[in-house]
Amino acid sequence: MRNGDQYHSAAHCRYLTQYHIIWCPKFRYSVLGDEAGDMLKKILADICSKYSYSIKALEVMPDHIHIFVDCPQTVAPCDIVRTLKSLSAVEMFRAFPKLKRFYAKCGKLWSDGYFISTVGHISETTVQKYIEEQKSHERKKEM
Repeated sequence: MRNGDQYHSAAHCRYLTQYHIIWCPKFRYSVLGDEAGDMLKKILADICSKYSYSIKALEVMPDHIHIFVDCPQTVAPCDIVRTLKSLSAVEMFRAFPKLKRFYAKCGKLWSDGYFISTVGHISETTVQKYIEEQKSHERKKEM
């Protein structure tokens, strides 16, 4: 692939807007185990598809989420995070009533904060590798 092939085109511009985003469940509880983690991946994929965000890498850890997305240049980074967190919380509570009961007192699944960083072309591979290796790194830490 030539260098310019990865860029998107709009009416009067070429762009590449990619973000590495991390957020956690409220109180950083480990509530995103196997079944919940798999469901969250599906939910995030559906949200991204609906909003024209392309997932470059995604990993759900028991107590946090890493997602690397390519987004339209017209969407503010804070709006991308807000969309992913709010819609996924609604769907997760619908899919897992126990999770909704667990967080009933505070009324929300996700912590208020998040991390977001732009990702340039040169570091794209580095970010993908980092996210993909999160599970194996976490397993080694537990041993």
